Amino acid sequence: MREEMPYGTEEGEGEEVGFPINTHKRLVVVGYALTSKKTKSFLQPKLEGLARKKGISFVAIDHNRPLSDQGPFDIVLHKLSGKEWRQILEDYRQTHPEVTVLDPPDAIQHLHNRQSMLQAVADMNLSDSYGKVGVPRQLVVKRDASSIPDAVANSGLTLPIVAKPLVNDGSAKSHELSLAFDRYSLQKLEPPLVLQEFVNHGGVLFKVYIVGEAIKVVRRFSLPDVSKRELSKTAGVYRFPRVSCAAASADDADLDPGIAELPPRPLLERLAKELRRRLGLRLFNLDMIREHGTRDRFYVIDINYFPGK
Repeated sequence: MREEMPYGTEEGEGEEVGFPINTHKRLVVVGYALTSKKTKSFLQPKLEGLARKKGISFVAIDHNRPLSDQGPFDIVLHKLSGKEWRQILEDYRQTHPEVTVLDPPDAIQHLHNRQSMLQAVADMNLSDSYGKVGVPRQLVVKRDASSIPDAVANSGLTLPIVAKPLVNDGSAKSHELSLAFDRYSLQKLEPPLVLQEFVNHGGVLFKVYIVGEAIKVVRRFSLPDVSKRELSKTAGVYRFPRVSCAAASADDADLDPGIAELPPRPLLERLAKELRRRLGLRLFNLDMIREHGTRDRFYVIDINYFPGK
């Protein structure tokens, strides 16, 4: 089990990580409530075969029947939207405290807003001998595109600026991003948005998949660096529908070692442990970059629940 693009926006996917070994020989039943697209991408034959070997059975939840009448389940795995579904899950958690729900609906909702999504990382101010983890400086614009140039100038954000939809609901539109190179072009953006300072990162980002205590890291190609010369000669807004999807894998690419080097494992373990506690999630991923020219300065630019590839 393991979603979103370079400068942090695509829908990701998982591999053979995070499945507990079933030492009790009792079948572990996982009820799943997913969209048809997610079911197809997630429940691959290889995954189901691995699960069977470890005594895990996946059972589809019937949306036309009360959840409490189904099962019994050991785990409920879900990725559906809507207030009605969230309420069904909350009621089920209250009446079936013995069942693990991955993950609590209220905790997931926290990631649907990019204004609050990265706050947990910012509040941590994580810094140790292995490196420093922060978030890019950002600004939220909820309306009136004509006000964006002045808002950016007053906030002190420097160009170029990455613009992402404020709402991260898993739709294709929520994974789109734009890169604005000049002050005038900022007016062409479409609020509500989160605006982030672009941090040069060697054109590679790290997708950090977290399943409980298991961590899996892959490299993906991202937006290329922007030099001061390029910034002075470039104008306009450039739109990118998806940047760090699975097709953009950089794991086998011939990269500069200073760019390709993965973040230190102890740093990732500390970050993942603290985010699990602060977010209340056990199944999510981080889009992370290293500032180009440094070895130990990292930024988290997006967080996604139950990611895909």
